[in-house]
Amino acid sequence: MQPMRLPSVHPQPPATQAPLRFGFLLLPNFSLVAFSSALEPLQMANWITGNDLYHCTLVSRDGEPVTSSSGVRTAVDQSFEATAGLDALFVVGASPIARTGNEAVLAWLRRQASSPCAFGGIGTGSYLLACAGLLEGYRATIHWWDSASLREEFPRTRVTSNLFEVDGERYTCSGGTAAMDMMLFLIGQRHGMELAAAISEQFVCERIRSADDPQRVPLKARIGANQPKLIEAVTLMEANIEEPLSTDDLARHAGVSRRHLERLFKKHLQTVPSRFYLQLRMERARQLLQQSDRPILQVGLACGFSSASHFSTAYRTHFGITPRAERKRLGEDAPPLPQRSQLHQPD
Repeated sequence: MQPMRLPSVHPQPPATQAPLRFGFLLLPNFSLVAFSSALEPLQMANWITGNDLYHCTLVSRDGEPVTSSSGVRTAVDQSFEATAGLDALFVVGASPIARTGNEAVLAWLRRQASSPCAFGGIGTGSYLLACAGLLEGYRATIHWWDSASLREEFPRTRVTSNLFEVDGERYTCSGGTAAMDMMLFLIGQRHGMELAAAISEQFVCERIRSADDPQRVPLKARIGANQPKLIEAVTLMEANIEEPLSTDDLARHAGVSRRHLERLFKKHLQTVPSRFYLQLRMERARQLLQQSDRPILQVGLACGFSSASHFSTAYRTHFGITPRAERKRLGEDAPPLPQRSQLHQPD
């Protein structure tokens, strides 16, 4: 079934507006899911509008096909040395990170640093941009598995745990399906959120996640698998959002004393059980506000709050905005992206 084009009332780019040229540098063992998640929204934008909004060029080191981490061999258009005139270049990194054998790519990226081109990192592509010195002073993100090493090796890069970051002319994402969220964000800024939402619907995406949505780092990865009592307590919390358990109940179900449970939370999560539990409930409430049409009172009740006023106060204290204002903010249009001539101007 072919996707439906938007009706003619959808705002179209001016006839004189040239399409943006996006290049994708594929490195050996690149993530196929991350690459396709970045490429397909751009192609869908062209299809839905019936206009050439984006031209995409696939690039490799030598112009030869590149094999992904899943074994799929992908043909490219040209080598990076033959690439010129791009509006943005996205480095699709190897999975896992290739820490050697990147000398030619890094040298080429450094030579492009002075060109009027934005640079993006998809997955471990952020690491290559950092190695080339292109992320110094910028906010950037990478998959949670590699964030600690990126932060340690490149202290002048402001590494976050967000799904994606758009900072001036630097675009980075954590890989996987976060690449789609980043592209939908860029499309929405330039051509409007109506188009971004239409693309999301065609791909049966539940919602377009925002730049400040955090990556969900598995608890075992954060604290290790040798803390089964702590993991069990957190699992109980996640299963009892609507009717929260007391700290004493959590300790009893986990088979430890309350004091021991509090010590575990303090040592491994740098907080107390009650505060951690509240964080889980607040994140769930925000998710429901963004993803459902439930009345605000029902959202509060579903997250363990006994009244609308209690929920509103707790939400405002936690996020600095009331649930009602959160809903209103979600319905507002995003500001337009600068025109092509302004695209590469730093903030």
